[in-house]
Amino acid sequence: MALPDSQLYAALIDALPDPILVVTGFEPGDLTGRRYILANTAARELLRINADEGLLLSAVRDPVVLETVDKALFDETDAEGAYETSGAQSKSLKVRGRFLGFGRDGARLALLTLHDETEVRRVERTRVDFLANASHELRTPLASLSGFIETLRGHARDDATARDRFLGIMQAQADRMARLIADLTSLSRIELDEHIPPRGVVDLGLVVGEVVEAAAPLGAQRRVKLEWKSCGKDTHPVLVRGERDQIVQVAQNLIDNAIKYSPDGAAVRIEMQSGLTDLGAAASPEGTPRLSLVAPDPSSETYAVLRVADQGPGIARQNLPRLSERFYRVDGQKSGARSGTGLGLAIVKHIMNRHRGGLVVASAEGEGSTFTAYFPLAGVPESKA
Repeated sequence: MALPDSQLYAALIDALPDPILVVTGFEPGDLTGRRYILANTAARELLRINADEGLLLSAVRDPVVLETVDKALFDETDAEGAYETSGAQSKSLKVRGRFLGFGRDGARLALLTLHDETEVRRVERTRVDFLANASHELRTPLASLSGFIETLRGHARDDATARDRFLGIMQAQADRMARLIADLTSLSRIELDEHIPPRGVVDLGLVVGEVVEAAAPLGAQRRVKLEWKSCGKDTHPVLVRGERDQIVQVAQNLIDNAIKYSPDGAAVRIEMQSGLTDLGAAASPEGTPRLSLVAPDPSSETYAVLRVADQGPGIARQNLPRLSERFYRVDGQKSGARSGTGLGLAIVKHIMNRHRGGLVVASAEGEGSTFTAYFPLAGVPESKA
């Protein structure tokens, strides 16, 4: 049975994802005379109204929205504004008003639309913060380099001891800039492909073993022992779905961080497990504050786990949620031998998100930290493995 035109149009408007209202008014100064005579489902849900028509002031009291309506009704021109909803889940909305003409009763009519730009604004704020932080991080070593170059061109020109010392510092600052640029490039590339799941199959035990071997000189330099235990070392490979280079990055960042924050003579424990559910993979020692930084969607997947535990100073509970933010470093760990680019865990987070895996941190002040990354198993038959 075909719908009449009026019902068809009403159904189309009601199905639109953006909130839409048709507003009427007679006099510019009469705010209580503004009424909405149509509100689609999206508008009723957003403004928490039950009726298709009623007083506009009962639905929304924001001055920007009311001003946009008045411009459309009485200036007979298109108008725009920004509207921020309140509550736990606030939204940023673009408000548009357009004059529609006159109704049969002589009332002026205007179309009011509200478009959700919350995600756009969030991305823009993230981009601005990212550029500001990146500029700040690059400015510091650049200022240091400029200062030492000026000194070497001046009174330190003929001082061999000072020259060698300054050149060593300059080399360290240049290396820091190179690491930062490399991490920025890597993070940008990972984010670009984050929505595309990897198609490769990787032997997780083999990759982690190679990273542990490569990190051994750094551990020896800092007098930190690496204790590596692989569940597949002497049996069969642990195959996970993933991109090898990015899995290497995950293992490198987690192990390098553990070495960096471990005291002299301490041990870093690196271990693997296989065949766990997502709940089993994310489990941590009882009594230790734990936070999931990345969690996969619920599924019947089984996972291989890489767990890296250090005996460092630990992390206060209030700092755990910010660990994977770009350039975030815990107070007291921002300088000296432990300084870094502040992008390592951000890179790990985005890689784990792309691999549809998980990342969990368990830590308490004075008790060290344990980072757990888990990847979906590839499901390749053991005979092929």
